[in-house]
Amino acid sequence: MIKKILLGMTLLMSMVSCTEDFTDWGKPQTNPQEDAVTFGNGSVAPVDVINLADVNTEKVKVASIVAPTSSNAAYTPNYKINFDGQSFDIDADGNMATAELTSYIVDKYGKRPTERDIDATLDAWVSNGSTAVKMATSATFQVKAIPEAPVIEEGYYLVGDMFTTEDVNGWTKEVAKAFKHSDKDVYEDPIFTVSFETTKADQYWKIIPKKNIDSGDLWAAGVVGPKVDGDDSMTGLLTNTEAKAGKIAKAGKYKLTINMMDYSYTLEEVNYDPFIYFIGATDGWKNAEQKLALVDDAKGVYTGYLYCADPNGWGNQFKFQRVAGSWDNEINSGAFSTFSGAATSEGGNIGVNAGEGVYYFDVNLSEGTITATKVETMGMIGGFNNWDGDAVMTWNAEEYCFEATNVGVTADGWKFRVNGGWDINLGGSLNNLTAGGSDLKVAGNTVKLYPTRKTSENIYCTVK
Repeated sequence: MIKKILLGMTLLMSMVSCTEDFTDWGKPQTNPQEDAVTFGNGSVAPVDVINLADVNTEKVKVASIVAPTSSNAAYTPNYKINFDGQSFDIDADGNMATAELTSYIVDKYGKRPTERDIDATLDAWVSNGSTAVKMATSATFQVKAIPEAPVIEEGYYLVGDMFTTEDVNGWTKEVAKAFKHSDKDVYEDPIFTVSFETTKADQYWKIIPKKNIDSGDLWAAGVVGPKVDGDDSMTGLLTNTEAKAGKIAKAGKYKLTINMMDYSYTLEEVNYDPFIYFIGATDGWKNAEQKLALVDDAKGVYTGYLYCADPNGWGNQFKFQRVAGSWDNEINSGAFSTFSGAATSEGGNIGVNAGEGVYYFDVNLSEGTITATKVETMGMIGGFNNWDGDAVMTWNAEEYCFEATNVGVTADGWKFRVNGGWDINLGGSLNNLTAGGSDLKVAGNTVKLYPTRKTSENIYCTVK
């Protein structure tokens, strides 16, 4: 018997062409379906569009197979389905693993619940346990499938009592406050955030999809809210079917985060610290001496100057600490949806991409934005040079200051400015320089500017 099986396998292998396609076919087992494609002397027929949201089994039928036959009945083929060079197991009934189909679609097309038309072929193989031979490859057919995902709109707006004044209805398009979102597809990044303040207790709210705002019909289908009216929970689930109004129980400043992949929300009361502390590759991730100052306590905006470097070749990366030396509630790249200027997202870290140097930062924690502008030149301009051009300063890495000697500033007024423009400038008092501050009216020849708040809570300068 063993000899007969081996002889049969030898004969089978001898009939394989240079492409390993088996050609010794008998009659097909049944008639192929109307839209079937050839599969040796059998066929493969596509199935209807597969909505994976409706599939709750480990396997899903992706094709109807009429098996090719061989004159040697001792061999039963096994099958592989091929998508774009990837092969997956499929049984004789046309079922493949649901998880594998889902994974392929998500990796190839993303999570958006749109019909995907996948070109596929089917292979039939026979094996004697040690040698496998491809009997046939089908013509191309299509597997049509829709990945499982909830409805996620391109944008959302918050409306509610907290935006109502004597003159304005807080439940209207005119005062609806837009959620912030990254520039990624909403199915790759389903997180939206909005920050706001309410001065009264028991304020009700709902979430309006952007399409409703655009159409002018706020209360059309798709409005999002909790399932229970007046729910004042700080976390919970949302629905877009008969959505109710949530409630903010007490006055305060809040950040509302929604995850539309699982339709959940989190409300957190925010109180912003006076400083956030820079820690990263510049100081070997050991010191948090440089810092940015809070300039808008309602929105959580921090600004200032930081010296960024990478002396150890680790990457010019960093984070912020809310308390110097503590990693509790750190501020990493996940706090931001928008990176502008030279600011970059580097995994969990924040980075800059313009090399070593001093950068001016604008960090908005409520909006989730961070902008970094490299200081290519720090200059002084004023009456001493007829407000025409800049006296350029030099960075002193040991003292963490910009300095200029024999500059001859005069008491009739002058200021510091970045990169020869007025977008970023400093003035005010010597001991507390501020963005856009008034002209400095101190005369001297040697000027040192200390912008990083490393040794002081203020940006300051000395004039001698």
